[in-house]
Amino acid sequence: MSEPLVDTFGRVHRDLRVSLTDRCNLRCAYCMPNDFADWLPGPELLTTDELMLVLDVATGLGIDGVRLTGGEPLLRADVVDVVRRISALPKAPEISVTTNGLKLTRLAQPLRDAGLRRVNVSLDTLDRDRFKALTFRDRHDDVLAGIRAAQAAGLAPVKVNAVLMRGVNDDEAPALLRRALDEGWRLRFIEQMPLDPSGIWLRSTMITADDVFAALSEHYTLTPVPSRGSAPAEEFYVDGGPGTVGIIASVTRPFCAACDRLRLTADGQLRNCLFARDELDLRVALRDEALDDDARRAEVERRLRLVVHDKLPGHGINDLNFIQPTRPMSAIGG
Repeated sequence: MSEPLVDTFGRVHRDLRVSLTDRCNLRCAYCMPNDFADWLPGPELLTTDELMLVLDVATGLGIDGVRLTGGEPLLRADVVDVVRRISALPKAPEISVTTNGLKLTRLAQPLRDAGLRRVNVSLDTLDRDRFKALTFRDRHDDVLAGIRAAQAAGLAPVKVNAVLMRGVNDDEAPALLRRALDEGWRLRFIEQMPLDPSGIWLRSTMITADDVFAALSEHYTLTPVPSRGSAPAEEFYVDGGPGTVGIIASVTRPFCAACDRLRLTADGQLRNCLFARDELDLRVALRDEALDDDARRAEVERRLRLVVHDKLPGHGINDLNFIQPTRPMSAIGG
């Protein structure tokens, strides 16, 4: 293996988040307006062959975890083949998917057979009417069915991600945890982040990690799980375990010092941080007809190393001069 991807702060990068599409079949209020239609043009998206070249190079540089994201990644027509081809790489990484769960009833078993190992499913409420109001789609039952399908297929653990918003669903933290413990989900609460195209995020009104912890502590005893490593979630044993709950405090308690993640957008742009305002274009190198295969791979490696080298020490959300990225979450990849 070539030298690993190490930035100027000594962080070794092992995790690549790969967006397969910016499209989604829900319209979650904190992510995408109901009338959103500013999709990436199809010809600008990386082909599967282009994506495999990037992943072959990246895994040769020490990337050992690949998470497929979107938008909604399961909307990509060849998603099962994508997973199968990643699994067949010489240095195959562990593959996971972040999904809204709607297509898992049909795809969970084929994805598991192709090499997928685990899924993260977004579910912000246990109330069907609230779900419809939050997502503009009456698909709550389908998400729950998708989670059950993932469990039946042996995708483990099934992580369930919830974003709490003040005055919307912030009263559901204890009930969500109770359901997770009963159903065998691994629940994680995520602070809402400034990545929505509508600009509805406000630091002053967001539900913080401390708010979540306080709400859960009224019903459960939470004990920190030691050795967090590079994981974004602070994990807690619930009532002594073995069940746990995670809280991802991206805004109020950033974990940038241990970050080992890079991101590749569906249109082939490399990002070294979810909140970066700069991107490095891989697509132009992948489609440069003046390069033969060896030269193209060398250029992909050079650009991977460059984007790692340029990574800042932190995301800067809490800096006075922070400016929200121009791309919304759906176009970056979760």
